Amino acid sequence: MLFRHSDALWADYPALVPGVLHAGGISADVDVGAQLARFNAIAQARLAVGPEGEFPEVQAWRRVFSRMGLKPTQYRCASESLLRRFRKDNALPPLHPLVDLCNAVSLAFAIPIAVFDVDKVQQQLEVRYATGAENYLTFGGEIEYPEPGEVVFADGAEPVNAHARRWTNRQSGLSAVSAGTRDVLIVAEALHASAAEDVGRLLNTLARELAAAWPTEPRAQLLSRASPRFEF
Repeated sequence: MLFRHSDALWADYPALVPGVLHAGGISADVDVGAQLARFNAIAQARLAVGPEGEFPEVQAWRRVFSRMGLKPTQYRCASESLLRRFRKDNALPPLHPLVDLCNAVSLAFAIPIAVFDVDKVQQQLEVRYATGAENYLTFGGEIEYPEPGEVVFADGAEPVNAHARRWTNRQSGLSAVSAGTRDVLIVAEALHASAAEDVGRLLNTLARELAAAWPTEPRAQLLSRASPRFEF
């Protein structure tokens, strides 16, 4: 299977730094409570200094959303939404150990992280501009059709499935992690000044934490415009 960003997206956003990780052996019967506490504490310390809207990681995504014609305070990147909820409630609702762990790491790094059940993705996953013909399955079971030109995570099915809408705003229910998930692709993306260093650290952190919680040997790669493909 192949993951990549389209050439058109790289041309428009050359500062993009994606990190990708593939892991098998995932299950829902592990305890990641101690790990969550460590990463939540990092997020709490950052939020004590200032709100998430002041973080350079979040500000970079707000600029991208504005460029895409989206109101940044209406459509937020996933990490900003998590930080906003965490700041208000001092906790996030438990979903699945893997999702909870990735959400906690996203809080600590202020970088959006998407987690896809590989078995629900057909052939490939490409981050690209939508044609408007893609199918997007909501968590409520409804089908939506992304706007032409919207950034989506598109697979190779016929018709094509969009596994995320508005780039880092909202994932699809189709490939969401569930109790039966065993094989996952994890994608982190950033565009702020220190993105290359931060995404690299995030990948190393995730690989270490996944290997500590599950019987898995994650494979991770930092992508670039010169090396945009991840095959797994």
